[in-house]
Amino acid sequence: MYHLYILECADGSLYTGITTDLLRRTAEHNASVAGAKYTRARRPVRLVYERAFPDRSLASREESRIKKLSRNEKLFLITNKHE
Repeated sequence: MYHLYILECADGSLYTGITTDLLRRTAEHNASVAGAKYTRARRPVRLVYERAFPDRSLASREESRIKKLSRNEKLFLITNKHE
């Protein structure tokens, strides 16, 4: 199972990624050099969106689609994630 996630960084920016272990990856972003270079300078980060996919291909396609969205479109997605 793969998880697409969006993190909100301390500076208010958004970071999108995929992982097989959401708790481990979020912890890495917050405390480890294994976290993305982008998030290391913007700690702490907070998980604001998550969606599960059965395989990496689908998760990667959705990650690519979301990364192309504007900030406002991403915020709308986060706000309306349960609808």
